[in-house]
Amino acid sequence: MGGDNVENFDANAGTNKLANVLSDRMRRENDTSLCLDFGEIQGNGSLITNTFPVAIPKGQYSVCRHVGGLSFTTSGGKHGGHSSGDGSHGHTITPPQIKPGDRVLVAWVMNEACVIDVVTGS
Repeated sequence: MGGDNVENFDANAGTNKLANVLSDRMRRENDTSLCLDFGEIQGNGSLITNTFPVAIPKGQYSVCRHVGGLSFTTSGGKHGGHSSGDGSHGHTITPPQIKPGDRVLVAWVMNEACVIDVVTGS
């Protein structure tokens, strides 16, 4: 029975291709602990990168704050034009979130992918 499973595994071209991709990725990962890569956000929020063409599910990769949609507040800005006070104020900034179809810059830190930013054409 075990021999049949091995034969089926070896005969399945898709499984064999996936195993080769994973093996190649692991070999390259051992060569360096940090590299930059391009990727694309898929319709379901997963990430596929050029060097690891297997979908990484949403929630299984990291995203930097400025592309993750986390808001932050700035303060201390001053400008004239006010009838009273010195014009100091703050702004809450909410950067746009990454979305399906975005081409992104990814940093590989050990075995974790981290989306750094959205990449656009020149």
